[in-house]
Amino acid sequence: MRKQDKAIIWPAYFDQAKSRGEGRRVPKSLAVPSPKIDEVTEAARKLGLEHEVRSEVGYPKTPWLKTGMLLVEKKEPKEQIIKKIAKQLLKIRSQSQKPQ
Repeated sequence: MRKQDKAIIWPAYFDQAKSRGEGRRVPKSLAVPSPKIDEVTEAARKLGLEHEVRSEVGYPKTPWLKTGMLLVEKKEPKEQIIKKIAKQLLKIRSQSQKPQ
């Protein structure tokens, strides 16, 4: 399963409700409440990252919750990819909350 050229991105990395110990990997200021794999995928797509979705897998700390994961082409360090996706997620959320 482990591939050197791909980074595994879990929605839990961006979850505002989780602590760092529970799997959040971004500062609370970049986190969003209960992110879905679809939103993370959309953020990766908008950033132009090559990605692949695996929707029937569970985060290792909560394997009973099938949250899905994203395999992203690793062209820079994983932490940079995670921060970029987090910022894009915030943009997506702020756009969807604006009244139409």
